[in-house]
Amino acid sequence: MTTVSPTPETAPATAPLDTPRTPAAQTPPPSMRLRELVFGAACAAAVRAAARLGVADALGETPSSAAELALVVDAEPEPLRRLLRALTCYGIFSETEDGKFAHTEMSRLLREDDPHSLRYISLWCTEPWTWEVWPKLEDAVRSGTSVFPETFGKGFFDYLHQDAGESAQVFNRAMTTSSVQSARDVAELLDLTGVSSVADIGGGQGHVLASLLEKHPSVHGTLLDLPGVVARADARLRDGGPLADRVRIVPGDCREDIPFEVDLYIIKNILEWDDESTRRTLANVVAAARPGARVVIIENLVDDTPSMRFTTAMDLLLLLNVGGAKHTRESLVTRMSDAGLRVGEIHPVNAYLHAFECVVP
Repeated sequence: MTTVSPTPETAPATAPLDTPRTPAAQTPPPSMRLRELVFGAACAAAVRAAARLGVADALGETPSSAAELALVVDAEPEPLRRLLRALTCYGIFSETEDGKFAHTEMSRLLREDDPHSLRYISLWCTEPWTWEVWPKLEDAVRSGTSVFPETFGKGFFDYLHQDAGESAQVFNRAMTTSSVQSARDVAELLDLTGVSSVADIGGGQGHVLASLLEKHPSVHGTLLDLPGVVARADARLRDGGPLADRVRIVPGDCREDIPFEVDLYIIKNILEWDDESTRRTLANVVAAARPGARVVIIENLVDDTPSMRFTTAMDLLLLLNVGGAKHTRESLVTRMSDAGLRVGEIHPVNAYLHAFECVVP
């Protein structure tokens, strides 16, 4: 690992050996930057290996050597040191002057017990099937369709649940993690003044709904999603849960029908599969809602966002696995307007989500 040694004039006379050091802060020339980018798979693989080995969980509050960590995670010391050295180049772990490794803000996110853990999301984005479809991005760009059926002989979700049970479990954990974390942000953002009833459309296990009901004790909620999904609803919403008396759980498909009327409809991260699904879902909301009802649509954008590298990468993965696409601000506003919604203000939820406020005329 390349480091910059402090000069005699600036270095502490008795700098402790366990002080973390970071790679030199230099901007590489374009030729080297491109070399680094084409080795991006190495970085993704290193993050995956560290997550599966549980290195971040094994590392405590004091720096540890690769040999010490290897005993805990059942690995060979020297290859583990090489893995950690590579990760420190990206700010995932840091290395001390005496060759031990310490946590950074990013490495803590790989811990399973961190409240903002990205461990399962890191695993999901690097599951074995991803390494088979990424090389076929050229084919997807040429055809404009998913490469999954021709690669695995069946659609993405059929493959996941029929042939890749471990990957399906990782998917569920990753989606739950992401939903729980973003639910807090949504609950902080939305003003529910004048709202007595809210529905989470295609709301998965209902984490957003639960967060809203916890914050607003007078509001009642409805969760709509496929039967197999709502069967695993957040425990707070199910019978015996603290919010159950203010919730109705409705098994159904928002692309087919939305059989209730509420003050506020929330649609989060479900308008990305294909245009027909988007059209039908929005049309069903407009048909179900009374005039003046609010509709809040929450999505990742591939423009006008501080997380462009993240959202554009997700956009390409959607193309590969299901033929879907993330929206631009314009494309989403166009689809909402075409459905008959009156679009109002657009607010950032966090670094990777935006909320579009709409009203049913």
